[in-house]
Amino acid sequence: MKWFLFLAALALTAPAAPACAQDTDQASIAEQQQAMKRLSWMHGVWRGPGGGFNRSGPYKVTQTERIGPMLGGTLIVIEGKGYMADGSVGFNAFGIISYDPRTKRYTIHSYALGHAGDFPLTPTDNGYIWEVQAGPDAVIRYTATLKDGTWTEVGDYVAGGQPPRRIFEMNLKRVGNSDWPLAGGIPKD
Repeated sequence: MKWFLFLAALALTAPAAPACAQDTDQASIAEQQQAMKRLSWMHGVWRGPGGGFNRSGPYKVTQTERIGPMLGGTLIVIEGKGYMADGSVGFNAFGIISYDPRTKRYTIHSYALGHAGDFPLTPTDNGYIWEVQAGPDAVIRYTATLKDGTWTEVGDYVAGGQPPRRIFEMNLKRVGNSDWPLAGGIPKD
């Protein structure tokens, strides 16, 4: 009998739960959309010189980025490609930037070079900073700035007690708008 009463009570309250959840969802979505506006300068197609150092030594690429909003502006999706002098792709990465209204924090979920992870991202007045753990007492710190139409991003290896060591830099100009990733969506019919 107790189970029957419990299930009956649950059934009677079930219709109220989605309405309450929907109100909370709408408030969360609005907060996410507002938060993501701080990074809307990134939207579009970007191109420019890039390079750095990896295990094989120094490298140079023509770096491209295509960036756009998704899920009603609550996410920003990014695809970065670095083209070698011969036209081959020497670097390819994909990222998703999000904002969590509960924690009031931004995160970038990044896929690159066979690795993936979630990393804190902090918007600044003219860009952002994000870090990847690179061992005990070490991080790779990416610092991006937008100044005079140029998006500069540097990656520095920072280990305890040592000066930062530059391992990556790109200097990109916006070359146009992009309808990616929204274009080509599957229609209802």
